[in-house]
Amino acid sequence: MKIFDAHCDVLYKMFLDSTINFNDSEKLEVNLNGMKSGGVKVQCFAIFIPDSVHPDMRFNAALYMIELFYEKIIKPFSQIRVISNRIDLENLAADEIGAILTLEGCDAIGYDLVKLKTLLRLGVTSIGLTWNYSNYVSDGILEERGAGLSTFGKKVVSILNTTQTWCDVSHLSERGFWDVIEYSDYPFASHSNCYSLCPNPRNLMNDQIEALIDRDSVIGITFVPEFLTSRKTATVTDVLRHLEYVCSLGGEEHVGFGSDFDGTNGKLPKGLMNVKDFHQLMNELVKYYSSIQVENFMYRNFIRRYPRK
Repeated sequence: MKIFDAHCDVLYKMFLDSTINFNDSEKLEVNLNGMKSGGVKVQCFAIFIPDSVHPDMRFNAALYMIELFYEKIIKPFSQIRVISNRIDLENLAADEIGAILTLEGCDAIGYDLVKLKTLLRLGVTSIGLTWNYSNYVSDGILEERGAGLSTFGKKVVSILNTTQTWCDVSHLSERGFWDVIEYSDYPFASHSNCYSLCPNPRNLMNDQIEALIDRDSVIGITFVPEFLTSRKTATVTDVLRHLEYVCSLGGEEHVGFGSDFDGTNGKLPKGLMNVKDFHQLMNELVKYYSSIQVENFMYRNFIRRYPRK
């Protein structure tokens, strides 16, 4: 069965450690061998710029990560294919894996729409407006002010609409979320869970989940333990609880997975420690859902919403 993973931080790890080989490095939770073993058909690769990078250098850091994507992930491996539009997805050969380039937080573009357009021209097809704090676009979920989209942010969303680019609400402030629901043509959540089950500010309230469902969007359940449970240890069962909760709100055809592999400092649920363990999740899903439902969760719910024609 095919798997679509809506979020990982491989590029961030490779940015920090230039010695990493994407083929089989044990430093990575997502590598080529693991994707093959785990059945991943499409993997999203996030550009995440750490706070330690000076603001004046963040766009350069984004460009460097894009270079890593093409030179270290795409170029050496003929079976990995860049996904730029729906046709690319539909034409993946049986032995090919699709790679989608995403941006996690618009800090990299500062107050410059040309920088945004440059990233889009270089192959980014999903934009997360913020990380946890504020930038020129909006406030993130941990910014105390809690502001929504700025005038500049609305211009950013307008460009995403024009270019048929996903607008990712994960990490966004609550007010920013509702602004995106109002202004964006292609909203989605790459890696967010359910606040009602785990009251972490990064998780989505019921009305937010229902709003994404009403917009015919999709939510990626993530494996980050503190977004799954208040207990010290998370399990695969916790992942299923969040998926079933979205289903209970009418989201059976609007939920998938965004693992956040390589972005959790090794803190992951028991039984889901790397991309090879996707089969463990699938083994649990088939106990409770039909094969069609599982296929939708693992792959088709995200594929159907990929916006680029």
